[in-house]
Formats: sequence, structure tokens, C-alpha cells
Amino acid sequence: MPSDDRRLQPRRKPRQVRAELTRERILTAAAHVFAEYGYAAGTTNRIAERARVSIGSLYQYFPNKDAVLAELLVRHIDRGAWTRADQLDLSAGSLESMVRALVRDAIDHHSDDPQLLRIMIEEASLSQALLDTIDRHGRNRVGQVRDVLARHPDVRVRDLDTAAELIVFTVELNTHKVMADPRTIPVETLENELVDMVTRYLRGAP
Repeated sequence: MPSDDRRLQPRRKPRQVRAELTRERILTAAAHVFAEYGYAAGTTNRIAERARVSIGSLYQYFPNKDAVLAELLVRHIDRGAWTRADQLDLSAGSLESMVRALVRDAIDHHSDDPQLLRIMIEEASLSQALLDTIDRHGRNRVGQVRDVLARHPDVRVRDLDTAAELIVFTVELNTHKVMADPRTIPVETLENELVDMVTRYLRGAP
């Protein structure tokens, strides 16, 4: 269930370029502060100081740091669209190369800051905006993967819709887990094992 949405709702929607730049500065500063100090010590005062705005200005946009973190996670998810899906030349590429493009795209999206990713996963409250973003991203990603699977001649699965959902869930879940703490499994190993597993499944291999 989502947390109290009023507590997580941004207070002010920027309508001018200057206001949007201030909001962006606050969010960028928050990402650095959370990664450097952790969530508990990543106070709104530290965020305001890093953004070079007054604490009053910060509160014009966000009521608390929970709302800031929720907005960072919304942006993170929105930026995770599979931008290279339409660029795949399936007539020339192997099934494995198509799967590797999908897996590598997910890894690249989560490789910038493992500490911040871990904080977002562990600490972010579920606002309605965040739940809506997760649902929208999931449907878009599954749709993209399904379209790619339908176009590849070597895919042998009983149900494309189910296969697309299973692949997206498997790749996203494992990528989030490992990239939040890359010390557990080397990134190259994660990529190769996910590629092998998904490729075998799509080929219908016994």
C-alpha cells in the first residue's frame, strides 16, 4: 500500500525555466548527499546547502526528504526505457545478441551510482506517483520486449505475452539486486549468466 501521498507529494510544480532549474539543482544535490552521507544523515539542510539554496526554498518544492527521494526514484524509473529497442537489426543478429542488448541496457541504466540505487530501493516510500510510474514503465518495457521477441525468427515459446513479462521481471529484479551491491557478483558474470539463461529459455531448449 502507498504511504500517505500528501507527505510525498512535491509542493510546487515549476512553471518557469528558473524554477525548473532550481528544482533540478535540489534533486541533483540530493542524489549526491544521499550517496555520500546515507539516507539517515542526508538531511534537507545538507541538501539545501549542496544545492546552494535556502532551506525555505527547498521546502517550496518538497515537504521533506522522503518526497525528494520518491521523486528521484520516479526519475530513475522514467529514464529506464529501452531506448535501443527499435535499433536492433534482427535479420542479421543472433538471438543471443538480441538478449545481450536487452540485458546490457538494463545494466547500463543501473551502473551510475550503486550507493544511491541501494538507498532508493531500501528507503523510498511508495507514493501513488511512484506506483503509477512503476506500472507505466513495466507495461512499456514488456510491450517493447514482446515486440522484439515476435520479430525474431529463433524465438520458440508457447506464449509471447507471458515470456515477455517473465524476462522483464527476471532481468530487472536481478539487475537491481546486483548493481545495488556489485561486490556480490561481478557485473560481467551477471550479464553472461542472464544472457545464457534467457537465451536458452527463448530457444525452448530442454
